[in-house]
Amino acid sequence: MTEESIAYFNARKCAEIISSLSEMYGLSLKDATDIYYRSETAKMIEEGIADLHCRSAKYLAQCIHDEMSTGSNL
Repeated sequence: MTEESIAYFNARKCAEIISSLSEMYGLSLKDATDIYYRSETAKMIEEGIADLHCRSAKYLAQCIHDEMSTGSNL
C-alpha cells in the first residue's frame, strides 16, 4: 500500500467510527467527533496497536463509548 492509500483508509475508518458513534448513541456528529478524538482507543487505532483498525466501525464505536462511560480503555 502506498502512503496515500493508507491515509485514505485511516481517514475512512475514522469517519465510519464517528458516524457509528453518532447513530448508535444519538450524538451529534460534533459530539461524536469530540469523543472519538479524546479517546485512548482512537490513539491505539491510529498507532496500529493490536490491529484494532481491522475491527468493525460499530465494534470500535462501542469500545470508545464504553471507554468514555467507564473512564477506561480496552
